[in-house]
Amino acid sequence: MKKTVKDYIRTIVDFPHEGILFRDVTTLFADPRGFRMCVDQLLAPYAGLRIDKVAGLEARGFILGGAVAHQLSTGFVPIRKKGKLPGRTIAQDYQLEYGEAVMEVHDDAMKPGEKVLLVDDLLATGGTAAAGISLIERLGAEVVGCAFVVDLPDLGGRKKLEGMGMEVHALCAFEGL
Repeated sequence: MKKTVKDYIRTIVDFPHEGILFRDVTTLFADPRGFRMCVDQLLAPYAGLRIDKVAGLEARGFILGGAVAHQLSTGFVPIRKKGKLPGRTIAQDYQLEYGEAVMEVHDDAMKPGEKVLLVDDLLATGGTAAAGISLIERLGAEVVGCAFVVDLPDLGGRKKLEGMGMEVHALCAFEGL
């Protein structure tokens, strides 16, 4: 039987808190066939479209976004947690399950009119992705899609992003938290 991307992802029970089923993509990244399959499937819906940059959300989105950008022959832009980028940045607050956080991007990372694909490993509540979308749009660029390895539909992130007018592509879904 042929393996799917989902088959390479392990579940760790009660991490980082009791009652959480953590979907660990590092096992997917560690397997050369699994990682290749993942990158190929992430970029497939966007092949042939104009994409100027791939933006990856910290931190696993850097791994995926860099690989996708390489395959699409585009630039890569990291969207990082506050205080991690050395140049001038713009910032966006967003809600976490247990508080707030801030994402930043360099203020010259994208130009107005550029087409950007947003990439991350997991879509949960959609807060981090929504912050990334806001940063991209504030720089005048256009998000052409949001690509994720895992969707956790019970947490509502897909609905949130689609409510913002975003196209969401996820390779697999897991029920529950």
